[in-house]
Amino acid sequence: MNNPTTLSGSPKGENILQVERLGKTYMLGQAAIPVLRDVSLAVHAGEVISIIGASGSGKSTLLHILGALDQPSGGTVRFQGRDLYALSAAQRTVVRGRHIGFVFQFYHLLPELDVLENVMLPALSQNGAPAGMRDRAQSLLEAVGLAGRANHLPMELAGGEQQRVALARALMNHPDLVLADEPTGNLDSVTGTQVLEFLFALTRGQGRTLILVTHNIAVARLCDRVLELKDGRLQGT
Repeated sequence: MNNPTTLSGSPKGENILQVERLGKTYMLGQAAIPVLRDVSLAVHAGEVISIIGASGSGKSTLLHILGALDQPSGGTVRFQGRDLYALSAAQRTVVRGRHIGFVFQFYHLLPELDVLENVMLPALSQNGAPAGMRDRAQSLLEAVGLAGRANHLPMELAGGEQQRVALARALMNHPDLVLADEPTGNLDSVTGTQVLEFLFALTRGQGRTLILVTHNIAVARLCDRVLELKDGRLQGT
């Protein structure tokens, strides 16, 4: 019997994600607040997709569900052919750690660890430290232009540098899918452009699938497809 957390990857052009009739409702006291309604989406392996929408439209909620961080209220999410929410929470954690990388707006670097240690964290969370882990982390820092900052603490870095560390961390375990939630939202336009160049080079440039949430239409148009969340529904699928 196959291990449900061991996924074989999706050849370029085949679906890596298949979302059907996804819903998410939050309870606020006795009131039900629907955030996502009947969302369906197919994402091809190697595709770069942007999701736009107004603040509070559910973009981050959708991204968290696609990345197995938040439980949907209904519908299915198939990742590389497996129904994510038919797996146990522990199995989803393993899938998330091995196959999905996250880049958040607020970096989420651990302040007590240096830059190299922050990048290595996803590998350290797996069973046993992979061989070559330190070399892999150093190579990723070189790829985002921060080879000389490996021994610095996050507080010693500018915002754009911290986001590049977060990008390197997201790629540490060779993820098939990268989910980026407003990765330039905290940055000025020049720094944000630099971060995007690294993001696209290390995802699209290496055949990885990228789903990018943004409120910036100019950023969204750099992707292969632009989808919009409006009134809880996804348009342009």
